[in-house]
Amino acid sequence: MSGIVSFFITALVTAVSLVIISKLPLGVEVDNFNKAIWGGIIFGILNGLVKPILTILSIPFIVVTLGLFLLVLNAFIFGLAAWLVEGFRLKWGLISAFLGSFALTIVNSILNTILDKVFPALG
Repeated sequence: MSGIVSFFITALVTAVSLVIISKLPLGVEVDNFNKAIWGGIIFGILNGLVKPILTILSIPFIVVTLGLFLLVLNAFIFGLAAWLVEGFRLKWGLISAFLGSFALTIVNSILNTILDKVFPALG
């Protein structure tokens, strides 16, 4: 499967995850599915371009905290995506960013597992 198709499938899964997360009491708000799709696309771009640079720059913190600093990076990327997409908000700021990024990881994993079982050719 080509990279662009894979990217858009991942963005769509992330958009569905954002809608699910917005229904949970985590302080993550998404106005509609269109905003969730934009959130998924922006989140994917940030994960692909910004996160690797921040990870390299923060290697000393990652080593000292035994990898826990990666949670901070994930929350930062999640918060940055919310800041960039109008209609995707974090009600409680940093707390919502941490809770949302953690929930996004779990929901994305579940949805990707289901997707791999239903459509094995996509994997």
